[in-house]
Parts: sequence; structure tokens; C-alpha cells
Amino acid sequence: MAGRRAARDAISRDQWAALISAENAESEAGGRRAAGRKKAPLTVERIIDAALQAVEEGGFEDLTMRMVATRLGTGPASLYAHVRNRAELGDLLIGRLCSRVALPAPDPACWREQFMDVCAQLRDQFLRYPGIAQAALAVVPADLATLRVGEGMLAILLAGDAPARQAAWTSDAAFLYITGYCLEASAARRQGEDADGRVIDRAEIAERLRMLPPDQFPHTVAHARELTSGAGHDRFTFTLTLLLQGLVPPRP
Repeated sequence: MAGRRAARDAISRDQWAALISAENAESEAGGRRAAGRKKAPLTVERIIDAALQAVEEGGFEDLTMRMVATRLGTGPASLYAHVRNRAELGDLLIGRLCSRVALPAPDPACWREQFMDVCAQLRDQFLRYPGIAQAALAVVPADLATLRVGEGMLAILLAGDAPARQAAWTSDAAFLYITGYCLEASAARRQGEDADGRVIDRAEIAERLRMLPPDQFPHTVAHARELTSGAGHDRFTFTLTLLLQGLVPPRP
């Protein structure tokens, strides 16, 4: 009987040892997988992804190389091996956004609509990432995706029979307007609150304009409603439409 008990205990010990061994093996494998994830190679694409996430959450103004490095679980020095500085990072970010813009084959029959659509796509990309339009103004673009959009905008204007120099200047002016429009929108979101944190709406702004001294600001007081009018992107469309009409007046 003692022999049978010893045999049973031996089997139990063997089973227990096998179970512990299996758990240890699984733990070691999990550790190796985790270590493999942490040691994923640092690439420019991963840096851009992390930077865009940071901008979407906190805005471009506060973006630093250290912040991006922290998101990637590394130090800033590692980033500089792939991206020279913050300005180059900004150029890469704008390039990524421009790569999402769909460019049409220029059509003389609807070139205005095509140009407006490309501008609207750029606007929407910039507005998604607060303040990122600032990066578009910081350096001369070197990213091929950004240059591709410039080429596409110029091609559309030339298809509309615009003279070459006017087309070039109009394309540049439109891009500057888009960046300025988006920067203003980002600033308005940050600053459009009173001291109590309450959002100031357009009607309240108009009322404040009406309360100005009419002897000093007669036109502002009289046209406060017009000065604060427009919904959504009405002003964006209005301004670019004027720009294109001045370039090539609509045919009768």
C-alpha cells in the first residue's frame, strides 16, 4: 500500500513539474514577444505616425522631438538619426497630409470645381490636426507628396486657360490662404473662450461690435451682422471663388 501511495505521489510530482515547466516556457515566450515589440525598428514612417497622433491630441504648437520620442519609447537622439530637426519633421507631416489628397485629371470644362475640391481636401486635412498648417509656412517644401499637390493645382489652372505666371501666383496664393484660414480656425478654437471658460459664439461677437461707440465705428456698428455672418466654410468658398474669377473671368 505504501508503494502504491509513493507511486501516486511521484506521478503527481511529475505532473506538477510539467505544468510549472509549461507555464515558465509560456512566460519566457511572452517576454520574448514583448521584447520584440519594444525593439521594433525606428523608421521615418513610425516617427510621422507618432507625431501626427501627438498633434491631433495636443496641437502642433506644443510638438517637440522629445514628445515624439517618448511616444515611441526611445530618446530624442534616436529620432535625429532619421529626422534632422523639428522643421524637417513638419515638412514630413505636411507631406503625409498631402499624400492623402486626390488629384483629378485636369478638365477644362470644370477646372474651377476641381481646383476648389483640391483646396477643400487640403483644408480638411489641416483642420484635423490643430495648428499643423504652421509647418507648411516654416520651410520651402521638399517632400515629393507636397510638391505633387502643387503640381496638380498648377495643372488644373493651366487647363482653365490661365496664363502661366498668373496660374503660378494664384496656386501659391491659394495655398497661403488655405494655411492662413486653418491657422485662424485653430487659434479661434483655442482662444474662443471667456475668462470663465465659456465658448463665445458668433452672435455674442456681433453684439459686442454693436456696443462700440457709433461715432468712432459707424460702419462696424451698422454692419456687425455682415461682419460676423457665414456658416461652415462659406467664407473659404467665397474667397477662393473671387480669386479664380479674377484669374479667368467666367464666360458669358
